[in-house]
This record gives sequence, structure tokens and C-alpha cells, in this order.
Amino acid sequence: MDSLFSILTHKNFDEPPEVASIKKFVDDNYHQTVTVTLREKEIIVGVSSAALAGTLRLRSPEMKRRCQLEKKLIFRIE
Repeated sequence: MDSLFSILTHKNFDEPPEVASIKKFVDDNYHQTVTVTLREKEIIVGVSSAALAGTLRLRSPEMKRRCQLEKKLIFRIE
């Protein structure tokens, strides 16, 4: 049985490319920081305001194209 140290030394803690591209898209266009959670069939983007969530929802086809996303985007106000 592997120790916790052994398991964690081999784990990749880098940000997935989808997460980085979504954060960069929002930062470049709106100068806001967002949280991104990856799930099996969806990507949840946590935003700070309803206005930003609505704007991103309208621009989600463009975001999916630019960021090369295949999963469904969900916007959540945090």
C-alpha cells in the first residue's frame, strides 16, 4: 500500500488547460476573476455578480469556440 506522501509526489497539480483558458478569457475581456470547476459532463464557472453571469451566458458560444470546450457551461453566482 502506498503512503500518502508517495501518492501526492506523483500527482499533477497543474491547472487543466480548459480552466486556464476560461480564466484568461474572462480576465482579458472583463478584468474579473472567476472560479472554475470541472465535472464529467459540465464546467461550472463561478462569478461574482449576476450581470457578469448574464453577459458570459450570452457569450458562451464564443467562449466555447475560443477556449475549445466540449462540455456544457454552467454559470453560478458565488
